[in-house]
Amino acid sequence: MILTVHVKPNSKETKVTGWLDSGTVVMSIKAPATEGKANAELVEFVAKSLKMAKMFVVIKRGQASKVKHLELPDGTSLKALGQ
Repeated sequence: MILTVHVKPNSKETKVTGWLDSGTVVMSIKAPATEGKANAELVEFVAKSLKMAKMFVVIKRGQASKVKHLELPDGTSLKALGQ
């Protein structure tokens, strides 16, 4: 499954700030958007929230963009992210 994420780097804390629709989440990321730090923190946060290994959270599109497409295992429940 693909999850679209709108990322806001350099925030006070890493958290889900809202949902635009059932497949698009808005997240604040504490790390800066340099040298892949925000991407790494995003993957770590999503994996930890969904209780899965980081290897199952893959950024398929948007490595250098604020809008990213994350590939998650099919059937993943997004309830832990507030959906």
